[in-house]
Amino acid sequence: MSKVFTIAEGLENLGALRTGGQGSVYKGRRYGPIYSAVKLIPTPLYTEDQNDKNYRNYQNEVTKLQKVNENPSPNVVKILSSGITESGSFPFIEMEYIEGPDLAELLQAPHDRIFTLKELIKVAEQLACALAHCHKVGVKHGDIKSNNVKYNIHTGNYVLLDFGLAIMSEEQRRSSIRHAGAIEFMAPEQHEGKMLLQTDIYSYGVILYELLTGQVPFPLPSNSDTGRNKVMVSHMEQDIPDAVNLRKANLPEHWSADKKVLEMQIPGWFLQLLNKCLQKNPEERFADGTDLHNAIISGSLSAAPAQTDALSAVALETENTRLREQLASIKGVEGTSYNRYLDVFERDKRMVIVSKRLLVGIIGIAGLSLSLFLFKVFYSKSNENTYAPMYESPYTFFRPYNTDSMMRVEREHVIRLRLDSIDRAKAYQAKKYSPAPQKKKRRRFLGIF
Repeated sequence: MSKVFTIAEGLENLGALRTGGQGSVYKGRRYGPIYSAVKLIPTPLYTEDQNDKNYRNYQNEVTKLQKVNENPSPNVVKILSSGITESGSFPFIEMEYIEGPDLAELLQAPHDRIFTLKELIKVAEQLACALAHCHKVGVKHGDIKSNNVKYNIHTGNYVLLDFGLAIMSEEQRRSSIRHAGAIEFMAPEQHEGKMLLQTDIYSYGVILYELLTGQVPFPLPSNSDTGRNKVMVSHMEQDIPDAVNLRKANLPEHWSADKKVLEMQIPGWFLQLLNKCLQKNPEERFADGTDLHNAIISGSLSAAPAQTDALSAVALETENTRLREQLASIKGVEGTSYNRYLDVFERDKRMVIVSKRLLVGIIGIAGLSLSLFLFKVFYSKSNENTYAPMYESPYTFFRPYNTDSMMRVEREHVIRLRLDSIDRAKAYQAKKYSPAPQKKKRRRFLGIF
């Protein structure tokens, strides 16, 4: 591709990637196979003097852009360099070249017209992370649209590109908007040349709306001034069309009925977030990217169980219906496996299922009880003729014996009890009246311890 003009020393111009009213993007090359994307601002700077307001504003914004890369984000394109072209004196920003399609290309054939909910929430989270990263250092993008967000085929991340509008003055922005090709993504206040942190939030909401429904809220009917004015007035005055009905109407025809049902289970927190992003009044939107990113995290975490339950319920109902139809197709046919399953089921209903551990425990307890019973029986029979006095346990088995012997044993027993009582009384008296033992006087060390 032939060179158009010289960008800067050591930066080769490989031709335009795309052009627009807010600047053109060229593919550049510095060393060998290392490529970059160079954004040229259409308004030239003829003097590089700090007394020049436009040059001073440009330098201030470039300084902010450099802060974006002090802590790199995987969702924000890296700013490599900036300066003024050798021919034409146009300000330029050199950025990392991202290889992959942008969101606008992913919405065209052969891709589906809309995104799945899973991929949509991934884009929402990563793009909000990119805005939060920029807003923390005071950088307002000002040109967020679907072809300024690319899918990096090497990392799998969505990356925010093209910070050219961020370094324009309000007058430059106002004049460039008249010829801008992305008027469908611009906030109402942006048509007056204003750019706030909430302006990026509105454009972010338009992107989510496009991915959810397959089209922007107010499509551009023609590239004429009349068509642009119509879109501008719609953003400022008309209500946003219902996103749920529009998504339902634009579901791809080749999707199965089950997938269509699942893809219409849009989380409530996501619809609320989208509605807040697209408010006409900037004060009613999220304050900045950090506020937006926190809302996404909070909403996805709080609604995740409900979302999972809803999807699981639909999946289970679908599987249940399929199994019923499959059984119904073979029901009543003699000799089929279905009848064999019914026989097994009827047999199992008459059975009591016991776990293996419980069965082993029951058998063990039963065996132990039987052993104790047999031991007691045989032990009692072996002691039938054994002499047992009256004062022994009444459960002892014995036979009647001589009366004189019984009286003699009883007397001996009474005598032993009385002797034991006397011995215990003597011991108690001796302990009660015995003098207290004298504590041995301890010799102290140095008279202290």
